[in-house]
Amino acid sequence: MGGVPEPHIGWTFLTNHARVLAAIADDRNARIRDIAAHCRLTERAVQKIIADLEQAGYLSHSREGRTNTYRIEPGKVLRHPAEAGLTVASLLSVLARDEARRSRPADAGATVGDRV
Repeated sequence: MGGVPEPHIGWTFLTNHARVLAAIADDRNARIRDIAAHCRLTERAVQKIIADLEQAGYLSHSREGRTNTYRIEPGKVLRHPAEAGLTVASLLSVLARDEARRSRPADAGATVGDRV
């Protein structure tokens, strides 16, 4: 798992902050190394993103031995005015549904609307 992940060229729909937050929501005890690999970011980038999220009050952590346990603030409202009133919980619920859908076998109950 060493080395720097391949960079992505071009734009994407989700920010790296959203990707890191979703990875933490999936595993509250995830190591920075694992988050970085999952999100295809460097460990240093993930550390900075986690610091940003903590500073803004979206995330906190407690340390037990060598393990961090993260806590997401689900009621915290998203920052951009276009998402006024939407919470972290609503964002993560959409991402979690997508992740569950993507991990299903291709035709296992999927409809045309699911694939849009």
